[in-house]
Amino acid sequence: MALVLPCTFCTSLQLQRQKFPINRRYSPNFRRGATTCEFRIPVEVSSPTDRGSLAVPSHKVTVHDRQRGIVHEFEVPEDQYILHSAESQNITLPFACRHGCCTSCAVRVKSGELRQPQALGISAELKSQGYALLCVGFPTSDLEVETQDEDEVYWLQFGRYFARGPIERDDYALELAMGDE
Repeated sequence: MALVLPCTFCTSLQLQRQKFPINRRYSPNFRRGATTCEFRIPVEVSSPTDRGSLAVPSHKVTVHDRQRGIVHEFEVPEDQYILHSAESQNITLPFACRHGCCTSCAVRVKSGELRQPQALGISAELKSQGYALLCVGFPTSDLEVETQDEDEVYWLQFGRYFARGPIERDDYALELAMGDE
């Protein structure tokens, strides 16, 4: 199969034929009296299943959403973020920043492996304990993960630096703040 494209250069020359002589030696596809020449570019049409060695491997990702009590199973190519792939398949998972800086999409790996070079929201220590961020995670094998409570992961990540213990929620202060808006 060939893709046929009109040559815009020759089209513009044709319009200005009286002003500029055309050197047929260097534009052999330009015919006398034609309005354009054509470039024929060979094109191979293939489907994702017959790409052969050019195809990116995909892996089955299973997410146990503890907050909603749902289990999601979907395929994710190695070169795509897990969260983005889930969303493109109409699967809703927790997230906030999408940049690997918070702990909203934090999960704990039950089995399998993933790459997460941009996961700034969790320390190397937490990564070694099996924590990961879906928004910046790439699967490298079939993967099974479980969502985590954001506050729990945040405490594990930052609590020892910013507080002397778990922070208690002050609903009255929250109501006052919301009333000021």
